[in-house]
Amino acid sequence: MKWNLPNKLTMLRVLMVPLYCLIYLTVWIPYPARDLVALAVFAIASLTDLFDGKIARKTHQVTDFGKFMDPLADKLLVGSAVICFVETGLLPAWAAVILIGREFVISGFRLVAAGKGVVIAADIWGKIKTTVQMIMIISLLIPFQIPFLGILQQILIYASVLLTLISVVNYIRNNLEVLKES
Repeated sequence: MKWNLPNKLTMLRVLMVPLYCLIYLTVWIPYPARDLVALAVFAIASLTDLFDGKIARKTHQVTDFGKFMDPLADKLLVGSAVICFVETGLLPAWAAVILIGREFVISGFRLVAAGKGVVIAADIWGKIKTTVQMIMIISLLIPFQIPFLGILQQILIYASVLLTLISVVNYIRNNLEVLKES
């Protein structure tokens, strides 16, 4: 594995997941400071997702490790936030099941593909889905009363669920040959 800057940023995102959860679920940081610190940690972790891919493509440092770990880091970050929101009542469990369930399906496809020596990179629908999910999470972390924020949060929750469903259908359709026996 090559420890280039994009791969380091991806691993930094993975390491920020437990930090985010610890801060968000803690009782020793008073509200709203807790949500603001969790928001900062999540936003920084989300930015590493933006920069690792841009840097990797621009500097021709795309690696199989990055193709594998980048989407996994996204799954860990988003999945952890989603679970924390179910715990605190900000997100319905049915939405969390859809958002996280898609990741299990995709991971299963990737494992089968990896067993055949094929690395499947994220497609545009997966990237759009992840971006909207991260925006949704950031909106749910805003601890202040802002006009129409609640409506925006609901729109983002439903948009995340819809894009999750679209992306999994597209992913399965585009990669169905991976499941075929040789």
